[in-house]
Amino acid sequence: MEEESRPIESEVADPTAGDREEVATESDGTSEPPIEQVMEESAVPRVAWRRHARLAAIVTACTLALWLLYTWITWPDVASLRTEYPSTTAFIEMYREARRAAGENDAVAWQVVPYERISANLKRAVVAAEDTEFFFHEGFSTHEMKEALKKAIREGEAPRGASTITQQLAKNLWLTPSRTLTRKFREAMLTRQLEKKLSKDRILDLYLNVVEFGPGIYGAEAASLHYFGLPASGLSPRQGAMLAAGLPRKRWNPASDSEYYRASVERILEVQRQLEYLDRYLGPSNPGSIGVDPPEVPALTP
Repeated sequence: MEEESRPIESEVADPTAGDREEVATESDGTSEPPIEQVMEESAVPRVAWRRHARLAAIVTACTLALWLLYTWITWPDVASLRTEYPSTTAFIEMYREARRAAGENDAVAWQVVPYERISANLKRAVVAAEDTEFFFHEGFSTHEMKEALKKAIREGEAPRGASTITQQLAKNLWLTPSRTLTRKFREAMLTRQLEKKLSKDRILDLYLNVVEFGPGIYGAEAASLHYFGLPASGLSPRQGAMLAAGLPRKRWNPASDSEYYRASVERILEVQRQLEYLDRYLGPSNPGSIGVDPPEVPALTP
């Protein structure tokens, strides 16, 4: 009887071996970590990301603040243009710098003349060619954007800036041809200031005196003398249209034999005939200098 009871005792004791195996398994380090530890470890990347985001925001804010400070310090005195002509322009200085970098003469042809000494024929042609809504908008024109796109499609070229005369003046005086957002912002702000502080006649006066009519040729007077041997006051309607037609592209000038350029001259003359308000704002067209036989139009030097 005693011998038979031994196996039974051993069988009863066997289940405790499973408990010991579970304890051993838990103590060998292969079990999953506690949930608190998992949450702490997953939170580390989020904290690092937030730190980087805060640092990036601080750097961006500081950069913007410095840019605004620099813009404020270097902002031009627009109001002074009511009575003064600029001593130079951003585009003139860029041209000179490029010439010096190429080891060439940086002289430019530029002669400022009063508004009254610029022919109404050129004023009419420039408004007809560049900004038909000039006297009615406040610096920006959706019509000009549409017209620029149509012209680009007609001529098979990329559309030009579609800028109004006021925008072009701001760019010529103080900016660069770049298309960055900061440059566009400055152009918009300066355009509004020009419109607010200057009359339309004064804006057109400044524009005609600083715009580039060819490489190194700035302003109506220098262009008239260079191409026609005449002062700006003596330009005929066709001569005014020939100068205005070259404004979008410097390679277009009275010496050009481009059929597109010639067609543009005819279009400008036709647009003038359709814009009846030009007589009221700029005066009627006139024959120009009578009895003057200008010399042969010289070709532009590169």
